[in-house]
Amino acid sequence: MDQRFDELKRRLLEINDLTSAAALLRWDQTTYMPAGGAPARARQLATLERLAHEQLTAAETARLLERLERESGSLPYDSDEAALLRVTRRLYDQAVRVPARFVAELSEHAAAIYQVWTEARPANDFKRVRPLLERTLDLSRQYSGYFSGWQSIADPLIDLSDYGLKAAEIRELFGRLRQRLVPLVRAITERPPADDSCLSHAIPAERQLAFGLEVIRRFGYDFDRGRQDLTHHPFMTKFSLGDVRILTRVRENDFTDSLFSTLHECGHALYEQGIRMDLEGTPLAAGASSGVHESQSRLWENLVGRSLPFWRHSYPAIQAAFPEALKRVPLETFYAAINKVERSLIRTDADEVTYNLHVMLRFDLELDLLEGRLAIADLAEAWRARFQKDIGIPVPDDRNGALQDVHWFSGPIGGAFQGYTLGNILSAQFFAAARRDHPGIVKEIEAGEFKTLRGWMRDRIYQHGSKFTPAEIVQRATGQPMTIEPYMEYLWDKYQPLYDLERDAVTAPA
Repeated sequence: MDQRFDELKRRLLEINDLTSAAALLRWDQTTYMPAGGAPARARQLATLERLAHEQLTAAETARLLERLERESGSLPYDSDEAALLRVTRRLYDQAVRVPARFVAELSEHAAAIYQVWTEARPANDFKRVRPLLERTLDLSRQYSGYFSGWQSIADPLIDLSDYGLKAAEIRELFGRLRQRLVPLVRAITERPPADDSCLSHAIPAERQLAFGLEVIRRFGYDFDRGRQDLTHHPFMTKFSLGDVRILTRVRENDFTDSLFSTLHECGHALYEQGIRMDLEGTPLAAGASSGVHESQSRLWENLVGRSLPFWRHSYPAIQAAFPEALKRVPLETFYAAINKVERSLIRTDADEVTYNLHVMLRFDLELDLLEGRLAIADLAEAWRARFQKDIGIPVPDDRNGALQDVHWFSGPIGGAFQGYTLGNILSAQFFAAARRDHPGIVKEIEAGEFKTLRGWMRDRIYQHGSKFTPAEIVQRATGQPMTIEPYMEYLWDKYQPLYDLERDAVTAPA
């Protein structure tokens, strides 16, 4: 059996090499590739994705899996071998339903539409990308059509990112969360807004990047196994456990955009760098789900990076780095500014309180598109109407509307956005559990120390990769299933003193 496990791992390593090469090509496309390289890049990505798919769904992979499953009945559930078989079986069963030609077609299309989007969004030209987005919707529906027995056409797409969850469950969760959030948003936005003028000073890009890099170095990001570059839309990517890269963007008149994008992507990277090295090259060497992964980016960006204890330690450093903006600004003013709550247009710029309303809007629009209630031709207008209803401000153009997120222009429609809100919920649940185990964590953050918090996350979450399901990770780490209560308590504890809120005002029906 050991020899057959070794043989399976060799096959999986070859598949990993192909997908990692594809990831490297995508990273290059978003950073340094000249526009003229787009057609060939789309073809190259399609070839690599097709080869990886063919290797995973080959008869030899199935033979190895079946033989090992018959022989592995005595393996403990939490052993690496049993987990490898479970996860590989799940990936195989998903992949074998989808033809390799379709995988190549979807990959080539995603690369092509991404390149057009990078030009269409700055030009506010939704019409230019619309035919390609219609093709994306067709391909997304086609993918789901390869599966049967699902309640919603979105379920197979959600399963790719957040295994174990279905559209109906997410809708129910989002409904409960919306009922709690809408009164909170209303109560805060009825108060005078925080003064954030101190954040609107022009700071050279190189100084912004240097400060952000110093913060994530203290968080524990390993630069011997990573680097940072610039892109249109920040993200984290991994080519191996020894090469985990982050990408950010810079706005010279808002130095917090680069800073918090860097902290956000660092959270993703800490997760990947914390996976056990002996899982390298297997499907276990990845995050458990989109939601669990996002919990780490939101935790390090918000629960740590926007917290008062963090800035009690770090504020003198940022004042020294950006004296033209902050030299005469009190800490309390800066803290209120970086936690300002307001109804805004852009999801990635949204504050913690309104952010999830942006996600829910996208999730609902995706379901309407996939289930046939909305056409791509009407998407931009539907976005404006729903945004006005949910967020309460008009959308001036498509650049700030249906064109703003890269997700629909780099992959299928469906299955991506729910992870952001799941991550917000889990970030607070994980942080509360870590504090229960180590009550001194907040004081350590105030002293600029993060080893205890990072160590807890590594031991309970990071090291396991995808060895356990998302639900199992949450239960093992916190002792209970996913719940919105720690998240709502976190928001109240943070924003009540900032906005002098009264409890009655935020518990009224939505």
